[in-house]
Amino acid sequence: MIRPIAALAFISASAHGIIAQSLTKGPAFEVSTIKPADPDANGRSFRFVGAHRFTANNHTLKECIGFAYNLTPALISGGGAWTDSDRYDIVGEMPGEGRPSNEQTLLMFQALLADRFQLTFHRDGRELPVYTLVVGKNGPKIKESTAGPDVDPGLIIRGSPPRGALLPARNATMAQFASLMQRVVLDRPVLNKTGLSARYDFDLEWAVDGTRLGNVDSPPSGADGGNQPDIFAAIQKLGLRLESTKAVVDMLVVDHAEKPAGN
Repeated sequence: MIRPIAALAFISASAHGIIAQSLTKGPAFEVSTIKPADPDANGRSFRFVGAHRFTANNHTLKECIGFAYNLTPALISGGGAWTDSDRYDIVGEMPGEGRPSNEQTLLMFQALLADRFQLTFHRDGRELPVYTLVVGKNGPKIKESTAGPDVDPGLIIRGSPPRGALLPARNATMAQFASLMQRVVLDRPVLNKTGLSARYDFDLEWAVDGTRLGNVDSPPSGADGGNQPDIFAAIQKLGLRLESTKAVVDMLVVDHAEKPAGN
């Protein structure tokens, strides 16, 4: 059970960063630490370490906002240049005995951003280019997972430019897959229109040049990653397809954000 933390207990600076308890009501990390990331670090991740620790490694504030609110960073504006350049390592210690759900973890991460970065924002609906994820004409070529719904999905991208990227997806829904694509790989929102409701196991491998994994904020076009296909062709091998269209989506506009005290 998630225990709400109702008041700020302490703030102290150390060589390992700033340590604080959350000021917000509702689900919150029991203890959080934030420090600047190693400028020579290459990998980036949001992940659990054991049952009671959640980490965000080598991420900007905008990337953290995108993770917390399920948005591609292209839909996040405002906040100053530092929110898209300064990188942080964040650790949140979970309250309670059991591991929280993914939804509870996102609420705790949202609370951390509001508390530690003083983040405030508003939404602005706009018609923008999007990708819709649909089933190909010959049907899906992915295998339904035999893992139960209580097993966390495996959605961790491996590899690095220029060789290519590999996503060994396990026990993942199409909504979760679309979310990962829009947050990490592509420069547009990705809307799940497959109509597929099960959980699936599949391997997706593609050339990263021309995607945000390759540090280029534009969709790939004939990307050269050795023998790897671009992301569009790779998804077609799964019996799925990305279609380009337009839709009204919510932009997130940062009204206020501050660097964590002491960093």
